[in-house]
Amino acid sequence: MSEKASGAAGASRWAPAPEQLPDDLAELAGPTEGTVSLPLHLAWSGLNTFDLGDEKLLLGMYRIVLLNGTYEDYVRYLDAAQLIAHWPVLRKMLGRGVRTVWEARFAPLRPAAAA
Repeated sequence: MSEKASGAAGASRWAPAPEQLPDDLAELAGPTEGTVSLPLHLAWSGLNTFDLGDEKLLLGMYRIVLLNGTYEDYVRYLDAAQLIAHWPVLRKMLGRGVRTVWEARFAPLRPAAAA
């Protein structure tokens, strides 16, 4: 078994690779208002245009980007302050793999009991 394969053994295939995450939440400088249309590689089924003034739509867009995105998508579509503010709800909408990788990298996203 190669070193790379053995190192990836504990990673979830449903989680983003840690190197895809930004180094700092400050890199997330996506829109905070208006309407956002996600590209096909992110939103290939169903709704792809989101009014960020509608909290349900904002949460839906963030969920899609967190589940399907790459570094470029995170920094383009996510905003650090919005992510932190909505994380308590978002974390319940994500699979364990995604939630764990993001919380392990960024202390402001960790639940209060784990921080």
